Amino acid sequence: MVKDHGPSIKNDEQYEALRNDGMSKSKAAAIANSEGASERGGSSPPYEEWTKDELYERAQELEIDGRSTMDKGELIEALRNG
Repeated sequence: MVKDHGPSIKNDEQYEALRNDGMSKSKAAAIANSEGASERGGSSPPYEEWTKDELYERAQELEIDGRSTMDKGELIEALRNG
């Protein structure tokens, strides 16, 4: 049974799965609260099809350090490796 984490978490099930995989609370919350997180469910296009600006915004949501100096390939790698 999925625990209700209150109004601060939009997708409790995704948040718990990410936390169980060892992700930090803040990073799991950022992902679980991202726009469309519950609806998207893996239907997002691969990162290679994203613009650099879209990749940067996603890296910003996930609080990835050093994102401002990364090129598109580095952003993709950072997003995939969390």
